Amino acid sequence: MEQAIFATRNAGLNSRHRRSQWNSGYLYSDYTSGEIVQRPDALQRHLTSRQIQFIAIGGSIGTALFVSIGYALMHGAASLLVAFILQACIMAQVNSALAEMTIFMPVSAAFIQHASVWVDSAWGFMIGWNFCVFEGLLIPFEITALDMILSFWRDDIPAAAVISACIVLYAITNVFGVRYFGEAEFWLAGGKLLLITILFLFTFITMVGGNPRHDAYGFRNWSIPSPFVEYISTGDLGRFQGVLAALWQAAFTIVGPEYLACVAGEAQQPRKTLKTAFKSVYWRFGVFFIGGALCVGIVLPANDPTLLRVLGAGDTGTGASSPYVIAMTNMGIEVLPDLVNALLFTSIYSAGNAYVYTTSRSLHGLAQNGHAPKLFRKCTKDGVPIYCLAVAMAFACLSFLKLGSGSVQVLTWLTNLITGGTLVTYIVVCVNYLFFYRALKAQGFSRTELPYRGYFQPYGTWIALVWLLGVEIFYGYAIFLNGRWDIGLFFSDYTMAFLAIATFAGWKICKRTRFVRPQEADLVWARPAIDAHEAVMEEMEQMGIRERLMQTLRTKKMLGSDRMSLR
Repeated sequence: MEQAIFATRNAGLNSRHRRSQWNSGYLYSDYTSGEIVQRPDALQRHLTSRQIQFIAIGGSIGTALFVSIGYALMHGAASLLVAFILQACIMAQVNSALAEMTIFMPVSAAFIQHASVWVDSAWGFMIGWNFCVFEGLLIPFEITALDMILSFWRDDIPAAAVISACIVLYAITNVFGVRYFGEAEFWLAGGKLLLITILFLFTFITMVGGNPRHDAYGFRNWSIPSPFVEYISTGDLGRFQGVLAALWQAAFTIVGPEYLACVAGEAQQPRKTLKTAFKSVYWRFGVFFIGGALCVGIVLPANDPTLLRVLGAGDTGTGASSPYVIAMTNMGIEVLPDLVNALLFTSIYSAGNAYVYTTSRSLHGLAQNGHAPKLFRKCTKDGVPIYCLAVAMAFACLSFLKLGSGSVQVLTWLTNLITGGTLVTYIVVCVNYLFFYRALKAQGFSRTELPYRGYFQPYGTWIALVWLLGVEIFYGYAIFLNGRWDIGLFFSDYTMAFLAIATFAGWKICKRTRFVRPQEADLVWARPAIDAHEAVMEEMEQMGIRERLMQTLRTKKMLGSDRMSLR
């Protein structure tokens, strides 16, 4: 079904309101109230509930959870678990805020457009380009990791061939319409669930003695060398710094709700579908991320020689650097490491595929808001923003840096840039919600009337905002300690923060924008179009139920007639 465009007559709408409606991809003009108009060149709502669930899984689970998590483990199993629990709790508050806004106003690249309409146009410009850039940088990161995964079996496979094939497959998966992308991501993300299940079972079975050595090691590895390993300093300060180092890795690893906001504009029944999807994020944080942190600390000690040697060399993209694979090798387990590595391959490919999607959609959202050239508004008849996809593929070509010297250092910097960009995104989500909450109160809009209400608001969002600002500020604190200065690490740690400040200030000064007053915040915006679309989808669904019921009755009637004739 093509995206329905609802047109309405409302003389009271001001020019700002009309611009925001058009910029959201919905066309409002002087048509009869309730009339449905089709725009085949816009994003289209083809994604089903199951596809959206698995797209969110595909984007949130990748190299970090299975491989890079070893960096946090080196600071102690307890440090790892504490850091992941704390960050997961904060992310639950971010998810709560983002869910409330996105389900209320489910537009494409939702938090980017929310920033422009409810906070400040300059705020939307800043977060739009921040998100587009750091998601784009994730594509070459995952492709390079994908190439390194193959070296687990043999190291003579041409890297250029692997990278080229990956880029072509990403383009094919994304160019033929969102419904095909959604289906591909559904099956690819299914491999991640299988991999997580295998790793959790491996942890439990081996810890109780189900391994070649028949060693019921339980939680023995937690105390080797210590639950909290000293880092930089000694004593309690060193152990605290170890927890901080694990926390920085948790900030890189625990992600997810922003991908649901990205697909909001292409969900078939956005409010119904997204409500279920956002609720599932809470147990995903608990099971996948906290559960993963617990399992890694069980199967491998923090001072494992292989772990220290491999991760110390910066080789974070090979299957051999996964703590799970190292543990399997240490136990003398055969075959399973190959299976795990094969599933790692599909897991990393799936994550890269999701990043291509989110990069293209965020750039499309920028164009809709007038923050990128109009060229990027163009979509194919299948609803694919084709020029935005081309930009995402250009980011993918950065993976060819691996062919040159110093690529490992470049990818290390990319990791830091991505973490900084992620933190900026979540800070923006928190600020968006506080402005949204303020506008609801100022305009007398009761939160009980919202299709979804987040928990512990607005206090949870304030707590998350302060926490995330603290992580962003102190993320690179170690380089300021005596004898640890590194200019490269300084810029990789703080470039995304500097970029955010520069883009916000630059757009605000040049365009002379102002913060949106709570009384003037547009809480109508795209709601009529979305309400009309959902009404049509609900009617079609009910019609489908009636048709199935009538078909059943007709079948029963025919069967009854046949029995009568047999008599």
